[in-house]
Amino acid sequence: MPNDASFLSLTDAELEALGIGQVEIVDTIENAVKSSAKGDIWVTPKSALLPGDGRYMMTTLSGSDAPRLSVVKFVMVSPGNPAQSLPAINGTILIHDSETGILQAVLEAGWVTAVRTAGLSGVAARKLANPVSRSIGFIGTGVQAHSHLDMFRALFPIEEIKIFGRGQTNIDKLKASAERVGIAVTVCETGQDAITDVDLAVTSVTLNYDIDPFLDARGLKPGCFAAITDLGIPWHDHSLSAFSTIAIDDNQQEAEAPKKMAPPHLIRGDLTDLATGKLAPGFDPATPTAFMFRGIAIGDYAIACLGYERAKAAGIGTSVSR
Repeated sequence: MPNDASFLSLTDAELEALGIGQVEIVDTIENAVKSSAKGDIWVTPKSALLPGDGRYMMTTLSGSDAPRLSVVKFVMVSPGNPAQSLPAINGTILIHDSETGILQAVLEAGWVTAVRTAGLSGVAARKLANPVSRSIGFIGTGVQAHSHLDMFRALFPIEEIKIFGRGQTNIDKLKASAERVGIAVTVCETGQDAITDVDLAVTSVTLNYDIDPFLDARGLKPGCFAAITDLGIPWHDHSLSAFSTIAIDDNQQEAEAPKKMAPPHLIRGDLTDLATGKLAPGFDPATPTAFMFRGIAIGDYAIACLGYERAKAAGIGTSVSR
């Protein structure tokens, strides 16, 4: 185990093998959001680069004295990777002692990124979605579709999903994953078809502003909750007023972003507002609601620390000498 002479190395496979449940992930993130609101965890807005060819690079930074850890994450999304049999998302997380700065652990970032993103959606969904939601429409069929399927299955009695995506291989994988757990699957010809008449919608398209919007929120059924993980890229801006509530992940981060996810006057609050009750939670059966987000440092901090501490306790990982 790590000390001043060593640090812990953890792979995605090792982190996934810890078997941390979806509900625990949501609880951990929500508790971290509340701690951040009290000043017990410090975060900065994420930084991001979009070179314009579908690649996406981002970093987050966060820290606390309880536990005495700081977390730095770098992640890169490379749309061309799957054609080379490589994961689309790759990156690294560094965990340091927040008082001394000494490196405590190096983690692969794939598992943390997948589950923290779905976990952020889960925090918002528990506040805003129909608690007996039974159907999901997926726009995009990559890593986030799989992680959100796992998350929402743990939170809601899901029986049916609709799928719209570009790559047949990914469509087939998501379809097979759902069918293995007894969920009925419909593969749709258009994105709008996939979000019509469902209780939950998840959009996770490639982060590329050159994509022409193709989703109209006015076509969502009353009471639908949309988890929009892709900066709102596939949604027509003029349709977003159909949402009675749009919550985002972080007000400060959104204020500093050069391109907004949604018209500012439509945004009711952020995840801290939801977690602390400043933005009143509650399912609205009359209109759809949405959670739009870029990803925030507090999610990475919460899940990276959870995985690190759990791995230490279980004796999992490789101790690396300095």
